[in-house]
Amino acid sequence: MIIEKLKKNGFLVFVGAIYLVLIFINTEKAMLSVNNSWYYIKEMLIIMPVVFLLTSLLEAWIPKKVIMSNLGEKSGFKGSLISILLGSISAGPIYAAFPICKTLIKKGASISNIVVILSTWAVIKVPMLANEAKFLSPKFMATRWVLTTIAILIMGYIVSSLVRKEDIPMEEEKIEEGAIIVKSEFCIGCGVCEKMVPEHFKIEGNKVVVINDKVTEETEEKVKNIQEKCPTKAIQAGLTYGRP
Repeated sequence: MIIEKLKKNGFLVFVGAIYLVLIFINTEKAMLSVNNSWYYIKEMLIIMPVVFLLTSLLEAWIPKKVIMSNLGEKSGFKGSLISILLGSISAGPIYAAFPICKTLIKKGASISNIVVILSTWAVIKVPMLANEAKFLSPKFMATRWVLTTIAILIMGYIVSSLVRKEDIPMEEEKIEEGAIIVKSEFCIGCGVCEKMVPEHFKIEGNKVVVINDKVTEETEEKVKNIQEKCPTKAIQAGLTYGRP
């Protein structure tokens, strides 16, 4: 069990081993590295919950056909413009964009448009452009923006020709037939599930918990309804009753 967890988190184990070696070689630099790492960990702990909430709302409230129409394979130049706009007005560090972009891919966005969003998020965000114009002149900013945008569009085309959606892991959690699960990272504790299906759900500590994870013939319709009404789609169930 422990060995499997270590293999699954091999990169973290590798980083931890480097820290241990560095402590013996140069304690001062090791402590500086630990402090820097802790700073970014704290930043992530603040930002990532908001990002997960945003991705869950994106997945729940924006229809797939809307994403496919505006950011999909057939969105054309319109999709590129929307991608540039989304990346340019974004806020937060670039790592916050990864779960959002993965959700967009799942909803039908093309690889090329995802590359454009990520790249513009990283190098041509509006706040950054304003500072660039202030310190390096508007002409410098405008010239770099134009050339960078052209390069990003070209890169998006190249990446989309080399990488397919099938290459991107999309974890689909398998749900046992007749079972209920709740993705707690998406739950916002609205309490709708507890009110509609108290036989299965209860709110504890601003999160829903499943008190009975087996769907019965009597509760199947209620569970199906709450799946549809859950604002963040945190509830999933493997319904079996009523199937032909």
